[in-house]
Amino acid sequence: MTSTSSPYDPSGPHGSTGPQGASGSPGTSGSSSASGTPGASGTPGTPGSSGASAPPPIRPLTARGRGEEHRAATPLELFFDLCFVVAVAQGGAELVHAVADGHAGQGVVNYAMIFFALFWAWVNFSWFASAYDNDDVLFRVVTLVQIAGVLVFAAGVSRAFEEHDFLLVWLGYLIMRVALTSQWLRVARSASGAERGTALRYAAGVLICQVGWSGLLFLPEGGRGWLFLVMAVAEMCVPVVAERAYSTPWHPHHISERYGLFTIIVLGETISAATVAVKTGIEEYDALDELLPIAAGGLLVVFAAWWIYFVVPIHGRLRSNRQAFLWGYGHYVILGSAAAIGAGIEVAVEEAVGKAHISTLAASAAVTVPAALYLLTVWALHSRYFKVGLAQQMVLPLAALATLASTFAGRWAVLVAGIVTAVTVATGVTLTARAARRP
Repeated sequence: MTSTSSPYDPSGPHGSTGPQGASGSPGTSGSSSASGTPGASGTPGTPGSSGASAPPPIRPLTARGRGEEHRAATPLELFFDLCFVVAVAQGGAELVHAVADGHAGQGVVNYAMIFFALFWAWVNFSWFASAYDNDDVLFRVVTLVQIAGVLVFAAGVSRAFEEHDFLLVWLGYLIMRVALTSQWLRVARSASGAERGTALRYAAGVLICQVGWSGLLFLPEGGRGWLFLVMAVAEMCVPVVAERAYSTPWHPHHISERYGLFTIIVLGETISAATVAVKTGIEEYDALDELLPIAAGGLLVVFAAWWIYFVVPIHGRLRSNRQAFLWGYGHYVILGSAAAIGAGIEVAVEEAVGKAHISTLAASAAVTVPAALYLLTVWALHSRYFKVGLAQQMVLPLAALATLASTFAGRWAVLVAGIVTAVTVATGVTLTARAARRP
């Protein structure tokens, strides 16, 4: 692309409406959009200004129009996101305990499995909502059932980490997937032709995958990691197979906003968890001198993570299944690493006050590795399409390397990583401003 905007340009056109006509949706599930059939006023799901009567409580679940203007996230979608973050927080807390106790390998594997299930259910919800949310009573109830499922899932996270008991995790995921299937069957009932076939393939694929996940309850511990890899690939193949003849009509601006909002919530949870850890360390161990560099560096890392992500007008690139699938699936790494940064800061705090049974190097890596992974993935999925020239293209990859190198700065590692990410943002802004001044 020839645009001079970059992921560090604070005036980037992130709020503009994306191009219509995009198609394809990586994953689907029940959703919660406060919108349905456009009324006379032009606002979906609301009576028109001419005094039209309210829509019936239960309506056919039909496709939304791609040409809708001002499509935005709804209160039910935001509520859904907040409930999902409860489970994300549980996974992060257990990751902290595993790493701090010297079981980083097993902790990372468990975290990857738990976070994938949460991520995929959220992806399913968001893309389905973008294409089919009609906000009737039945749609809302099914969405609330999905929220109940994620809370059951969250209740089982600790047992999955500590006792390798996945029963509650599996049950919570089952609730969400059955709810998703019912949504697709509603679509199939209202649709015909290729669209109906897509809906039925989605419903069948989701149920078949859920049967596969049942292996977590019966396989020995050594085989669960391999089952996870197989089933994760199978889950991601469902949209590809389902949409081979018909692409669901998701809205690019709505989707980019949904991912952005969930990223905000995950980063907010990261700050919250890190703040509690620093506060506890100061109150219980009187370790202000040791924790101040960690707190300052961690805050800079999170601020930079927000800045780098949100200036990118990514909705303009979501025009096809191939682009959408890659972008949507890649957020597993973006969101997972963003949440892991908070867990890493907690680990660094516990090591600084002598509570963690790991080295300073390992504690530093708990922050710098996910931070570097976040920078590199955002560059790969977002910013490289908006860069002009080699200098702009190399900013984030070099920043990722410098962030990794900061691991070896001892007790100052987190602060150095924060300074690196802050300099990254400043460099990006400077390069963008210079490019804008050129003829």
